[in-house]
Amino acid sequence: MKSINEIQDEVIEEFAFFGDWMEKYEHIISFGKQLPDLKEEAKTEDNLVKGCQSRVWLNAEMTDAQLTFEADSDAVITKGLVGLMVRVLSGHSPKEIAEADLYFVDEIGLKEHLSPNRANGLASMIKKMKMYGLAYQAKTNA
Repeated sequence: MKSINEIQDEVIEEFAFFGDWMEKYEHIISFGKQLPDLKEEAKTEDNLVKGCQSRVWLNAEMTDAQLTFEADSDAVITKGLVGLMVRVLSGHSPKEIAEADLYFVDEIGLKEHLSPNRANGLASMIKKMKMYGLAYQAKTNA
């Protein structure tokens, strides 16, 4: 099983391969297409990511001390962004997720190439995923 940092390094390598941002956006969109469909019952108010302009649902489940994320969005790029975050963080312990330094976001230039609304949405997704990590870590320690 790869560490969060190993996955981030893979993502950085993949993005370095693309010459321009149109290709990088297509790559981001492909992450959304790889997401399995989120069950309708998981598309709840509680699972909505606050601070996203489009609707983004994020659900977490704990299996064998690993947190697994499922996600969906009604917008193509946003679905790709949440798919990218699921790829990096899903399948790790709550502690690893809560403490992850997500350096790849700056490294691949996401912040400067996303609109302010999308950048805020991405920050909200990361915050929600880390909050799930903290919440499950607290449950495990209780």
